Amino acid sequence: MLQDPTFWVAVAFVIFIAAAFKPLKNGILGGLDAKIAEIRQQVAEAERLRNEAQDLLDTHRRQQRQSLQDAEDIVTRAREDAERHRKDAAVELAAALERQRQLSFEKIAQAEAAAIQEVRNRAVDIAIAATEKILKDRLTGDAGDRLLE
Repeated sequence: MLQDPTFWVAVAFVIFIAAAFKPLKNGILGGLDAKIAEIRQQVAEAERLRNEAQDLLDTHRRQQRQSLQDAEDIVTRAREDAERHRKDAAVELAAALERQRQLSFEKIAQAEAAAIQEVRNRAVDIAIAATEKILKDRLTGDAGDRLLE
């Protein structure tokens, strides 16, 4: 068997494989370790980015909830203001109508007073004219002269 060239080729092949295996193993394992480290770094970066994205999402959700709450507050205040303005307008309208009513009553009273004064003036004019006519008719002649003297 020591004389067989196949035996020596097999021994040489085993020694070659053993000698080449160690550097190849270190190279392959080093490459794999580097790839593993790179993948771990990418996973860590992805995790960091995911956490940042989650934080941003949470922040935006809080801002959205706050914006919705602010919008609801604004709508509520606007409704309250509108109701208050409606009540104020109703009070002002009622006051204006009451002032207009009073003004109308005053105008009516003034018109009544003017009409009464006109009737009195006409009655006085008629009475004076009637008295003048009666006096003219009755105070003519001797009786009128005596009365005048």
